Amino acid sequence: MKRIVILGAGESGCGAAILAKKQGFEVFVSDSGEIKPQYLKMLDDNNIPYEQGQHTENLILNADEIIKSPGIPDNAPILNQPILADKSKIISEIEFAGRYTNAKMLCITGSNGKTTTTTLLYRILRNAGLNVGLAGNIGQSLALQVANGKHDYYVIELSSFQLDGMYRFKADVAILTNITPDHLDRYDFKFQNYINAKFRITQNQTKHDKFIFWQDDPVIQKELSQQDLGATLVPYNINTPLPVEDEEIGIQGKHNRLNATAATLAARSIGIADEVIARTLKEFKGVEHRLQYVDTINSVRFINDSKATNVDSCFYALDAMTTPVVLILGGKDKGNDYTQIDQLVLKKCHTLIFMGLHNEKLNEHFGHLFANRTDKHIVDTDNLQDAVRQAFEAAHDGDTVLLSPCCASFDLFKSYEDRGEQFMNEVKKLKA
Repeated sequence: MKRIVILGAGESGCGAAILAKKQGFEVFVSDSGEIKPQYLKMLDDNNIPYEQGQHTENLILNADEIIKSPGIPDNAPILNQPILADKSKIISEIEFAGRYTNAKMLCITGSNGKTTTTTLLYRILRNAGLNVGLAGNIGQSLALQVANGKHDYYVIELSSFQLDGMYRFKADVAILTNITPDHLDRYDFKFQNYINAKFRITQNQTKHDKFIFWQDDPVIQKELSQQDLGATLVPYNINTPLPVEDEEIGIQGKHNRLNATAATLAARSIGIADEVIARTLKEFKGVEHRLQYVDTINSVRFINDSKATNVDSCFYALDAMTTPVVLILGGKDKGNDYTQIDQLVLKKCHTLIFMGLHNEKLNEHFGHLFANRTDKHIVDTDNLQDAVRQAFEAAHDGDTVLLSPCCASFDLFKSYEDRGEQFMNEVKKLKA
């Protein structure tokens, strides 16, 4: 019997374990940390053996195949044993699940905009009455959905980490929203390695499949000039026609207009009528933690953009602001280059609030940018409570306090969702 070992017992890992068990494999799950109660119950209910708090080599290295959680870096000690020199033995949950379904796969990746595009496309398909599942970085794990039911379509948000572990999986429709430097700490600080990971979304595609991409992205343009892709290419830009007027779209801003365009083209490619697309574009109001309105207190608006875990996301958030801004940023730096937001910060922000355990790089960069500017201010904090309070004190009537951190959340928080929820809770306390 073939032995499958799953590293990581979260949503992805537990879903893969259940599917592997149903497919008749010998299954073992190993998590170096503490497994959350809901996932322990899933494993226990399905009689799947596991360990937590360690990786036992002799229980892992005898695997025929290893399914790795996207959160585990490729250079983790357990994965760098000589016996695992063939990296194709280490796959993602998406790669594994794709073997056991004939559903049409609509896959989305990009440095920014992928969650909004994925969610919007899923809503369009659902409003069209299709039997569709939402998977990948959002929704229930693809493997668990394949194990427990049958969908005709899946809309899947894919991170570069998930794409790294995919080899034979094929997207029927692939969307690449953009590529900007991100997660460089996971790619040896080499941007090309990250680009290569993103372009894996097109691998195995044929002329019968669609590759939808933002044609004005210079990184995508350059890479396309160097690759001979098998897919049918479907470029889009800010002027690509939509079935509604721009002001009718429920999510505003140039970046969201592009997200709406990508979702529209994907929906049209599988035959969904413009009437359904138009209705969904009008109804859809965005996703949590992405330019999410929180409250207005004493004429100061608070916006939760915790999902802005890289500099490019913060750029789009600032670009969408129409009032003076107090910007809260900081967290786990991923090799960020903050120069791309310099002009928007100078134009729109009068105060920056740093919120992180290590703000040295932020202080050096923006301290230099604000040198000799009496109208610009920096406040250094190491916790969210102080950051929100200081931001409120710095704000004037009509200002916006924007949480758009530019950084990962793992210095102070469990996830960007946790960071966003805590931010919204601290804002509520201001009214007490």
